[in-house]
Amino acid sequence: MRNLLCSLAGALLFSSFSCLQAQSGSDKSNFQQVNTYVNPVLPGDHPDPTLLKVGDDFYHCGSTFHFNPYMPIYHSKDLVHWEVIGRVLPPSKAGWVADRPSAGIWQGAITYFYGSYWIYFSAGGQWFCKADSPTGPWSDPVQVKSNPETGPLGYDNSIFVDDDGTPYMVIKNGQKTNRIQALGRDGQLAGKVIDLDWVNRKLQYSWAEGPVMCKRNGYYFYFPAGDVSGGQYVLRSKELTADSTKWERLGEFFKPISDPNVGFRRPNHMSAPYQLADGTWWCLAQSYEKYDNDDWSGTGRQTSLYPVIWEGDRPWGLAPTTQPIAKPKLPQSGILWRSAQSDDFDADVLSNNWHFLTKKAAATYSLSARKGWVRLTPDSTRTHLVQKETDHYYTVVTKLDLNAINAASKAGIYLTNGNQKEIVRLYTGFDNGKKIILNFNAETRSIDNRFGNVVWLKLVRYEHNLTAYCSGDGRNWISLGVPVSAVELDKVQPNYNSWVGTSVGLFAEGKPADFDFFICKDGYSSMPAIGYSNYYGVEKQVKGNYKCVTNTSVDGGWFMISGVELGRGTVKAVQLEATSQTKGMIEIWIDDLTTGKLIAKMPVNVTGAADWKTFSVPVQPVSGHHDVFVKFPQGSKEQIFVKALQFSK
Repeated sequence: MRNLLCSLAGALLFSSFSCLQAQSGSDKSNFQQVNTYVNPVLPGDHPDPTLLKVGDDFYHCGSTFHFNPYMPIYHSKDLVHWEVIGRVLPPSKAGWVADRPSAGIWQGAITYFYGSYWIYFSAGGQWFCKADSPTGPWSDPVQVKSNPETGPLGYDNSIFVDDDGTPYMVIKNGQKTNRIQALGRDGQLAGKVIDLDWVNRKLQYSWAEGPVMCKRNGYYFYFPAGDVSGGQYVLRSKELTADSTKWERLGEFFKPISDPNVGFRRPNHMSAPYQLADGTWWCLAQSYEKYDNDDWSGTGRQTSLYPVIWEGDRPWGLAPTTQPIAKPKLPQSGILWRSAQSDDFDADVLSNNWHFLTKKAAATYSLSARKGWVRLTPDSTRTHLVQKETDHYYTVVTKLDLNAINAASKAGIYLTNGNQKEIVRLYTGFDNGKKIILNFNAETRSIDNRFGNVVWLKLVRYEHNLTAYCSGDGRNWISLGVPVSAVELDKVQPNYNSWVGTSVGLFAEGKPADFDFFICKDGYSSMPAIGYSNYYGVEKQVKGNYKCVTNTSVDGGWFMISGVELGRGTVKAVQLEATSQTKGMIEIWIDDLTTGKLIAKMPVNVTGAADWKTFSVPVQPVSGHHDVFVKFPQGSKEQIFVKALQFSK
């Protein structure tokens, strides 16, 4: 691949991409440092991505649908690590927005022009909010006025800012309407319409939705997507004109896939590409995750980062791959890999990571009723507090207080898909006595609640299997029995699960319940090595009856488990479950292999061909929320196999 993409031949001019060297494995530093990433960089439900670069900062937003508060703003310094820094529109200011699944707010196009940040969105018309900073406060929504010449403003529009600073709305309405019109300083449409309805008159691009634009070397590039299932295309012109003869159709944007293991196979609905100081170009794009016999479409449209390669003045998106890609040459600035976040509910305001599935639910929580806890107060129906699910492997833990005195009283851990037809609940409740119950569709696991009103609940996800536990002290856990299959939750549902993905969090029914904390990836529970979010020089294998990870080079290698919660206490030790055919020293780092902290060196001894042993060593003082790295020693290759990692107090 390196030779194919990096060679210069004839009139083909490629931007310099260190990512191609990274994929070839020629740079030995990649085995010891985090120079690369793997997609998706925004795992979980992140549909219709838009991307904005202002100075040294990047911002992302997209379609929210019925999740509220609407339009979370993501911030990054390196395009790989992202954090939520604010939300544009509270439900209290969105009374006209429909609340049902698949409705809500679409588009969320974040942009910057005339010295302000703007975000345009569709919800029964086209609207915008305005701010001096992407963190807000954002103005009240203002409706964009249309006229007979412009026609209906539709949905999934974007904003393009030309070299002279003039902003344009790239308008999309239905299958055959594609138009462009300038914006004035008041954010409203101005000037003449540039009619591009010819772009999809014969439905060449299915819906030709979510169009975005960029400019390079005097060419305007217009990128329409196909439809929700995939397809991304590109046209170019030397003039911003409605004249179809001045535009050239260049065809597909993404290079053909050559990696047979790719699950994100049809990226589309891309953001506008941006150029960095080193000359490289990048864009975001969404896709569903689906393998031949394993459907994760229910997770939603997940967003990946793609290098844009130029062959002269023809852009190509790098083909989706499971292999590591070199990161953009940008600083990380301490932002961790995107994952569901823990919360101890000690703050005075709710974290921006949380969302609600109804506007009513957004008014049913309190952080002040019991200091250090969150209280969920349902009416006659269920209420909830949830985040976007981001992983296939995790352990959710919560501590709650509920006196369940009848069958209507329930509170605990909650999982639901986009159309809210598939619901998993692990809860403390009442069924001929106080019980701890795991329920999903027709499957139920139940044991007596021997602990009282205050209980700890734990839900372990291992791919499509969900296993439940409960405890009276958070240390000694009792299993509710064999796992429940979550295949029905995870697979695609009608209308693509109402266009959004799975949410995980807390719920209450029947009466108020208090929650002391929420942990999504518990570091004191076993963390499967195959659940890594980033890696280099390793691969997944099956050893005996177990899935594990080993390095594939004598130069070493590493993998990273994102979003591990270690709490406020002092970690005493770390355990590694492994089998080994040689002696070696594995290193455990947090947050990065260069700027992070080495917290443990783990001597691994010979165990036998498939004999699994737990190795344990003390760790340097560490607490809080971290990305955890496991680095294999140099000199070994497929000699050490790691099954799981776990910390202990």
